[in-house]
Amino acid sequence: MAFENLMVERREHLLWITVNRPKKLNALNVATIGELEVAVTEAAADSEVWAVVLTGAGDRAFVAGADIQELNSLGAVQAKAFAERGQAVFSLIEGMAKPTVAAVNGFALGGGCELAMACHLRVASSNAVFGQPEVKLGLIPGYGGTQRLPRLVGRGRALEILLSGRNVDAAEALQIGLVNRVAEAAELEEVVQDLLKPILFNGPLAVAHCIEAVNRGLGLTLDQGLAVEASLFGVGAADPEMEEGTLAFLEKRRAAFRGAR
Repeated sequence: MAFENLMVERREHLLWITVNRPKKLNALNVATIGELEVAVTEAAADSEVWAVVLTGAGDRAFVAGADIQELNSLGAVQAKAFAERGQAVFSLIEGMAKPTVAAVNGFALGGGCELAMACHLRVASSNAVFGQPEVKLGLIPGYGGTQRLPRLVGRGRALEILLSGRNVDAAEALQIGLVNRVAEAAELEEVVQDLLKPILFNGPLAVAHCIEAVNRGLGLTLDQGLAVEASLFGVGAADPEMEEGTLAFLEKRRAAFRGAR
């Protein structure tokens, strides 16, 4: 598919998806959400894609929010459908069996912060700015901000950020656990690749099961989550990946999970 609002580039086994609306600070409109759904679905089905990186075009913004012009014209029923559509696409990203990383360059506000939080990992440039400023528009976040932010930074911090609508710089984002790493803007891509490199040397099924166990377990009691973990542990033990991994350990060599590297 030819995309109008995205650039999609494969670099070896990494797929870089770039929101490409720099004149609008990469704001998410309905068309862009639709293109993200297609790109992520295709990446999930492509065995040659081992991980997905999401970023924004230019150095000013990752994604500066939703398209306010579109929001302004929505009624209650339309707004609910608008939120549900974005939530569904972001849940696709969060539920991918392959690692997803947000490379946050500049503003990640509103829908941009929500897009970053839907990714499994986040690397921010030193000039990155996060926030959920929807209350300043008389709204609440609609793409998962009220749910994912407290899961990442805790209830109290999340409520303070959500209720004030204030911005969070990269240093604070790292301190509170909103991002995994901070890099200078010129080194952002290199740090993303460094973060992913050891992950991609590991068993792809085991990585997928870790993602699934965490995603499912967060909505369960501890006992229920432990049951999910035990079930996935059993599934993994029946896969040749486990045999290769344990044998490689015993033979003191690197496991060849995806063939020669």
